[in-house]
Amino acid sequence: MAIKNRYEFMYYVACINANPNGDPDMGNTPRIDPQTMQGFITDVASKRRIRNYIQTAFAGQPGMNIIVQQSTNLNRHIAEAKRAAGVEDCAKEKEAVYAGRKKACELFYDVRAFGAVMSTGPNAGQVRGPVQLTFGKSLDPVLPMDISITRMAVADIIKDGKVEDYLKKEAETAEDKLRTMGRKQLIPFGLYEIRGFISANLAAETGFDENDLKALFEAILNMYEHDHSASKGEMSVVSPLIIFKHVGTDTDETQRARQAKLGCAPAHKLFELVHVQKKSDVKIPRSYRDYDAAVDVSRVPAGVEIGFQSNPYGPVCWGEFPAGEDWFHLG
Repeated sequence: MAIKNRYEFMYYVACINANPNGDPDMGNTPRIDPQTMQGFITDVASKRRIRNYIQTAFAGQPGMNIIVQQSTNLNRHIAEAKRAAGVEDCAKEKEAVYAGRKKACELFYDVRAFGAVMSTGPNAGQVRGPVQLTFGKSLDPVLPMDISITRMAVADIIKDGKVEDYLKKEAETAEDKLRTMGRKQLIPFGLYEIRGFISANLAAETGFDENDLKALFEAILNMYEHDHSASKGEMSVVSPLIIFKHVGTDTDETQRARQAKLGCAPAHKLFELVHVQKKSDVKIPRSYRDYDAAVDVSRVPAGVEIGFQSNPYGPVCWGEFPAGEDWFHLG
């Protein structure tokens, strides 16, 4: 059964000596706002890492496949959904499109969560997903750096070359010609805030349920732990998930359920309850410990519950501050 409550959530990602999200149109340099020099992480980059975690952690489980996979053709997965729905040979009929759309929601986690455009080939329509993420934005300006690196080897090609040909070429070539120069883009440090929204109305259409919600929160807290690479360096979700759940206020059960689904407060007002800022004695931050954070729990609107989740596999602590956080000082 699909979730019955509207949610908003937010979390913080620290990036140390890494490229959090390069722009391919700008030589893969870290994305920034040119007016403020604050860094960006696109929603697509965040969703990619959530997809990767789901694919790794829930491999083989029914309904937990991923439609947007690396080095695959989306149309193959759409065709698989239509075949599973028994409508592979009637692609243009309206009923067949709807049946393929419904089956895709059943088979693919990311379709249920994020939605998908599935009219690119074997038509299965379009799905609006209940889960949406904002661009991550750094709290302070970041410094994009372009660093020269040396590779102590080359990769020259000898046509139809055999091992002996390459050995001869190496022997005839000066040592300083057997290395190449390269570039590496990074920022020394950035702390990024990312916000998310979950619509109960759209969840009812895709079937996004409580188990899917639990998997989403697990994936967010764990996604960078399985995404380390030379370019990503040290990136981590360094805060608990801060979750706002709309539960309603009315004494009438039907009306309260309606309020929980539609929401009891504007999302931007809820996000304003969280305050994270650089410590007064810090000029240039280089760690998430250079920031203080507070949540104004006294101003949480009626009909909304606030929760925190630090353990990816544990429950959400509703109304309780997480213990043991060395930087997220709540109060």
